[in-house]
Amino acid sequence: MKHSHNQKEHDLGFARIDLDRYRRCGIPEVIYCPGKTARQILAIMKALQKAGHDVLATRASREQYAVVRKAIPKAVYHEAARAITLDVAKQPKPYGLIAVVCAGTSDLPVAEEAALTAERMGAKVERVYDVGVAGLHRLVNRLDAFKSARAVVVVAGMEGALPSVIGGLIDKPIIAVPTSIGYGTSMQGIAALLAMLNSCVPGISVVNIDNGFGAGTAAAMINRVAEETTKNRRLG
Repeated sequence: MKHSHNQKEHDLGFARIDLDRYRRCGIPEVIYCPGKTARQILAIMKALQKAGHDVLATRASREQYAVVRKAIPKAVYHEAARAITLDVAKQPKPYGLIAVVCAGTSDLPVAEEAALTAERMGAKVERVYDVGVAGLHRLVNRLDAFKSARAVVVVAGMEGALPSVIGGLIDKPIIAVPTSIGYGTSMQGIAALLAMLNSCVPGISVVNIDNGFGAGTAAAMINRVAEETTKNRRLG
């Protein structure tokens, strides 16, 4: 990914684009699509493209993508993650390892948002899906797939127990993501959120309900710091 050295923001009138975010965070400003018109999304994408930034637009609808694709044919729609991407610079080889684990198939959109975000930030991602606590054998059979990950994103709705279970089995930092999946008393994810916040397992951080993007970003930043530390040790 590239970034502009000469300008820290670009004013479109309806949006002020942060062109310095890539330098600070390792990812350019991301477009949150709900509430924006397709033309607004397109204008922001073009501004980021002109500045040499790769583009990630989250929570995008197919209707919004249809407008974008007419103007920018190279834009790609990721159905599972509900996101639009546009590669401006050559993508680097993925490094390190992040695991994205989700409890059930209904949690997949949030898990895929996290996985795609981490990949856009350069991380190698291992996906481990449908390993909820209702069938613990599924989780135990897949533990080796992510024990070596530098950080683990765990996505779960219902009672939100999966991060605590995984946290008791591995020694890596966990970013827990409560989802709005569940019956009435799940209260659109509040039950899972409170369960994760009240976990007795150390090393678990919790992001907002359905915030796969935030979790993917946090995990990728951990991965990046670990990569830099590893490189410095080799040079030292």
